[in-house]
Amino acid sequence: MAELRVQIDHLDRALVQMLAQRAGYIDRAIALKQQNGWPARIPERVEEVVMNARAAAEGQGLDPALAEDLWRQLVEWSIARESRVIREE
Repeated sequence: MAELRVQIDHLDRALVQMLAQRAGYIDRAIALKQQNGWPARIPERVEEVVMNARAAAEGQGLDPALAEDLWRQLVEWSIARESRVIREE
């Protein structure tokens, strides 16, 4: 069990690192959206991102509903971050 926990902790750190990298891309998206006058929320892109996550989950044998729930939360966090910055500047 101890070795299993070590492996889970290792994966958790890797996931956090990837989420931080994704947040950096969101920061880049903010700049592009500001330059082009685009809104923080682009509904068709939200659905595309979520459906991509579902498909990837299915391909890996992960529950697609879980992936959808996680990605909707992640996307909503990203949109809220974009909205705050776009309004502030």
